[in-house]
Amino acid sequence: MPEQPVHAPYDALLLLSFGGPEGPDDVVPFLENVTRGRGIPRERLKEVGQHYYLFGGVSPINAQNRELLAALRKDFAEHGIGLPVYWGNRNWAPYLTDTLREMVRDGRRRILTFATSAYASYSGCRQYRENLADALAALEAEGLPLPRVDKLRHYFNHPGFVAPMIDATLAALADLPPAVRAGAHLAFTTHSIPTAAADTSGPVDGHGHGGTYVSQHLDVARLIAEAVRAETGTEHPWRLVYQSRSGAPHIPWLEPDICDHLEELHGAGAPAAVMVPIGFVSDHMEVKYDLDTEAAAKAAELGLPVSRAATVGADPRFAAGIRDLILERAAAERGRVAERRALGALGPSHDLCPIGCCPARTPHAAAAGADSPYA
Repeated sequence: MPEQPVHAPYDALLLLSFGGPEGPDDVVPFLENVTRGRGIPRERLKEVGQHYYLFGGVSPINAQNRELLAALRKDFAEHGIGLPVYWGNRNWAPYLTDTLREMVRDGRRRILTFATSAYASYSGCRQYRENLADALAALEAEGLPLPRVDKLRHYFNHPGFVAPMIDATLAALADLPPAVRAGAHLAFTTHSIPTAAADTSGPVDGHGHGGTYVSQHLDVARLIAEAVRAETGTEHPWRLVYQSRSGAPHIPWLEPDICDHLEELHGAGAPAAVMVPIGFVSDHMEVKYDLDTEAAAKAAELGLPVSRAATVGADPRFAAGIRDLILERAAAERGRVAERRALGALGPSHDLCPIGCCPARTPHAAAAGADSPYA
């Protein structure tokens, strides 16, 4: 009898991401997908789309996902992991439902999902699970056999994510002029979300005071700041700040905004700042525009020297970290608790989203959780 593969019982990996336009004609239809059901006028979407038009109407996210796909396939091949990798998006081609249909027709029945969002929140975790449930419902309506779909745990503090961010922060510090480098402040940036959504992020027992969303980001920021201090011998002041706010102005969102924080640093006499986008796994539009364009312009206006750390992108260590997560989850599914503990699965995050985790504003079925109708 052939030996069971190390990734059993899974027979495919799904890279699940946000998606983005790949040309000027795609911008408004893409934004209509993103804002579906909110009743936002098309003219307003054209205004929002100006950020994309500055870059030729192309979001970098799809190209970056292709690079990550290639890195994963290379890593798997080098380590004897015979797991095919597929890619589906929430808001643009290749669409999730189309990809799941392809996977089912290819005979895939136990699918493991990696989402390009490292943290707990409604938009960063549960909404992807809702997208999976919607796609499975569509396949069910077509009479196709339904696969079992699981989702990898949050990986915000996995070394495969943190180590490249540490190196990127050190490189960004080195890019600053020597005269201001030692006094530079670290601004760890992530996507702002409504405070109500932050407070209810993660499992119920962690709700309140920013919830799991904020606590996970603070965990990563501390790890990076401590590693930078250990490497440089310098204690750089740091703060978790936010970017990319949208929505009605009367609804409270997480603050301070990165641009407001840069003004505050300048007013307090800080000599320089490094922006470290720990909330993002690649240099997509909200990094290229909100940091490299808007925040950089604010810093130039203030006369504050800044640099920006790179995101992990397709770093080989990130791909290897995803492989670790796959083997960890596969071992857990096979019930090998000792093997799972050796791989570090016990402690960093839950494998299965519990009931009440990152609740939506309105009831919606979600796959890959304790409350999944497709378990």
